[in-house]
Amino acid sequence: MATKVLERLKVAASPPAAGGVLPLTFFDVPWLFTGPVERVFFYSYPHPVEYSTDHLVPSLVSSLSAALHSFYPLLGCVRPCQDGGGGYEFCSTGGNEDRVELTVAESSDDFEELSSGGPRDVGRLYSLVPQLPRTEDGSFALAAVQVTVFPGKGLAVGVSIHHVACDDSSFMHFVKTWAGHCRMSVDGDAVVVPPLPLLDRGVVADPLGLAARTLDEMRQLAASGPPPPPPAGPPPKLVMTSFSLSRDRIDKLKQRVTASSNGVHCSAFTVACAYAWTCLVRVDGSSAGKERAHLLFSVECRRRLAPPVPQEYLGNCLRPCFVEVDMGDLLGPDGVVTAAKGIGAAIKGLDDGVLDGADGWFHKIMSMVPHRPMSVGGSPRYGVYDTDFGLGRPRKVELVSIDKTPGTVSMAEGSDGQGGIEIGVALPEAEMAQFTSFFSDGWKQL
Repeated sequence: MATKVLERLKVAASPPAAGGVLPLTFFDVPWLFTGPVERVFFYSYPHPVEYSTDHLVPSLVSSLSAALHSFYPLLGCVRPCQDGGGGYEFCSTGGNEDRVELTVAESSDDFEELSSGGPRDVGRLYSLVPQLPRTEDGSFALAAVQVTVFPGKGLAVGVSIHHVACDDSSFMHFVKTWAGHCRMSVDGDAVVVPPLPLLDRGVVADPLGLAARTLDEMRQLAASGPPPPPPAGPPPKLVMTSFSLSRDRIDKLKQRVTASSNGVHCSAFTVACAYAWTCLVRVDGSSAGKERAHLLFSVECRRRLAPPVPQEYLGNCLRPCFVEVDMGDLLGPDGVVTAAKGIGAAIKGLDDGVLDGADGWFHKIMSMVPHRPMSVGGSPRYGVYDTDFGLGRPRKVELVSIDKTPGTVSMAEGSDGQGGIEIGVALPEAEMAQFTSFFSDGWKQL
């Protein structure tokens, strides 16, 4: 077996955290029955296992403990509300009772290959991701981490945080806080640690009772019967590949879009999504028999709410954006322009009110599922490649959990820090070969 568990540790906050009970907001509730966001950070670290466990792992443990002091909700769980009203809440007891599991492992797998951008078996990446502990009382843990040593080669830090606990902005706030504390321990130098998280759920107002209404809708959907079973036979082998859009290519895409459509919102994110979408719909079976193509992506609302919510708020603060275009136009020579116009219009529509139509978001998402939309995880805004545990910049960061929803791609800033965008895709091997070809050949049409 490529990965061998060396130790499982239970890490408490130090000094002990206050603990407490927090409500779920209407931004949190839709993620209640989903799963964790799972990332793996790869670092070069050419030391034997004994050196790693003696010198680095203790710093990772103590710094995780320090970070959990201020991010104490991640120590606890989500449980049914104790008032019997049918709701759910975050609960952490404080002190040393709540802990996050940290797994220390050793891998004999090929570090160079796993930390590259080429096609890799998703199962191999999941060996580096910790599973969230579950209980029998209906509650579930919110966070777990894993440190995997590749002797003489490198280190992988896997982080799993249930999406109901927070969005990507908060996910990376926590990880960078952990990394900052670790860097201080490893380097012994003065390091600026990110600001403390804001834990006050009251900053997200819910005068319309959207949290309770959304939970009721989710229960009604569950009561209508289980989802259809997956196709018979073994599931296809998924591979994960990273694709890079350089700053120069992003600028060329933006020029193409703005030349064809005046006034469209044309950011780097817009054109990167548009280009990935035009490639994905060309993969076998994606567009067959469909007159319309669908895209679903999330927009962070912290600064768009009135009053704005501080960026340090710990929780979810995302709203869905929906795009629908003619499939023929998306497959045509101006498909990137068609896609970018639709995405830009959805973003510009937020100016009318970021919470406009919030009472229908859940139903709209569910109505799109049969259409198998492309969806987007992550963002170039979060600076995943700035995560330094005292080992320098990661050589690769992978959002592994995109494989759970077919048609999901990940977005991050380029690993070279030159203003590009990295796109992660998980597909069966044959379909990945097609996507790779379309991604490469698409530049010939620009």
